[in-house]
Amino acid sequence: MSPLHAKTNCNLRLGLAALSTLAWLAGGGLVFASADPPAAAADSSALPPRQNFSDSTTNASPAARPQTWNFHAQNTDIYQYHPAFPAAYSGPNSLSNGQEFKDTVSLDALVGVRLWRGAEAHVDGLMWQGYGLSKTLGVEGFPSGEAFRVGTRLPNATFARVFLRQTIGLGGDEEAVADDELHLGGQQDVRRLTLTVGKISAKDIFDNNAYANDPRTQFMNWSLMANAAWDYAADSLGYIPGFAAELNQPDWAVRYGFFQVPRVANGLALDPSYLRAWQMVVEFERRYKLRGHPGVVRLLSYLTQAHMGSYAATLDNPSLGMDITRTRAYRHKFGYGLNLEQELTRDLGVFSRLGWSDGRTEGWAFNDVDRAATLGLSLKGTGWHRPDDTFGLAGILDGASAVHAEFLAAGGTGILAGDGRLSYGLEKILETYYDCQVWQTLHFTLDYQFISDPAFNRDRGPVSVLAARLHWEF
Repeated sequence: MSPLHAKTNCNLRLGLAALSTLAWLAGGGLVFASADPPAAAADSSALPPRQNFSDSTTNASPAARPQTWNFHAQNTDIYQYHPAFPAAYSGPNSLSNGQEFKDTVSLDALVGVRLWRGAEAHVDGLMWQGYGLSKTLGVEGFPSGEAFRVGTRLPNATFARVFLRQTIGLGGDEEAVADDELHLGGQQDVRRLTLTVGKISAKDIFDNNAYANDPRTQFMNWSLMANAAWDYAADSLGYIPGFAAELNQPDWAVRYGFFQVPRVANGLALDPSYLRAWQMVVEFERRYKLRGHPGVVRLLSYLTQAHMGSYAATLDNPSLGMDITRTRAYRHKFGYGLNLEQELTRDLGVFSRLGWSDGRTEGWAFNDVDRAATLGLSLKGTGWHRPDDTFGLAGILDGASAVHAEFLAAGGTGILAGDGRLSYGLEKILETYYDCQVWQTLHFTLDYQFISDPAFNRDRGPVSVLAARLHWEF
């Protein structure tokens, strides 16, 4: 994700002013929260996602009354280290083969307000600071979902989300909506149409998973928080203006999204040509039970049109010096994803994602992955009398298309990859973590990741990454 340049100080002043406004609103929000109590907490043994803002069923108390507004906050600090590792060579986008220690800090203040029947407005003020390992380069399944390419030594701030949600009930049974970061507690029809417009993360709506979704509370790796082969529309911080429509029924849901895209690969500035630069996403979700245990299957498809460079066009013209930006034109990119989650017991669940993209154009928003597969499990600590603790274990395979691998071998660079040369191999990652409840919503996590063939390169690594995470939310 590209550097922030000279906008840092200006954004910091504006962002801190915004956070001050949110803090002032919080005082009123807490008063209203006491007058309209939030829904009862969900059953933790069911392993709900900490951040799943799509229009789906919740486990809140059926007696929940509509909230007028709410206020939430979160803070996440991640410390990561990798020792020196073998590397035959390094390039402009390589993970440093010397030992490294980096840390990141994020703070969100979120306010939601009910406007009229079925309508909510939400604002998320984000402060971030710190850097990912090697300036967030050199690994496609990057080991920290909290590490932006716009790292900063001083705190920086922005409005990450500003959006309006309208829920239209279609009659029939009702269900409760839990009070959380981006939902107001209350009731809604099970059969409903939900419209969202504004600045959000595409991941708020699509490709959610109960066991691998949020790097602040679950697995930290990029390839476990999202389908790595879905080059999802986002700016350098992971957010984008767009529109989404969701039709929910008792056992299934279908979603459609239309989003802007960056002007340059993984940039902060957005392409203003709405008719020529966009991403469309469609997802179908089917909910079921297997021997009494809930499961979900999600099928995703996306189509992007953006001012992207072509791997083949760059390779065919040696005079370009492997500068893919010189072949940019408005082109299409498409792909598919499969997302599975299955509860096996009240404390144990398994998950998997599979992804494929056409792999003809440069990575534009997320990473450079064209083929992706993950498989993992999540276990609550009930068996050792720690029901709010979680143990997770998962494996990742990330790959590139043939023409993409040829481009990297010739010295090309992408969003994260670019070692100057390449001996192609699938990037293979194993991640395991233990999340421990320290006190109420304060959690401490130890995380280990083993990375083989980072950025698809068999000539570099393997490398181990160790991490500690402290997370608090209100």
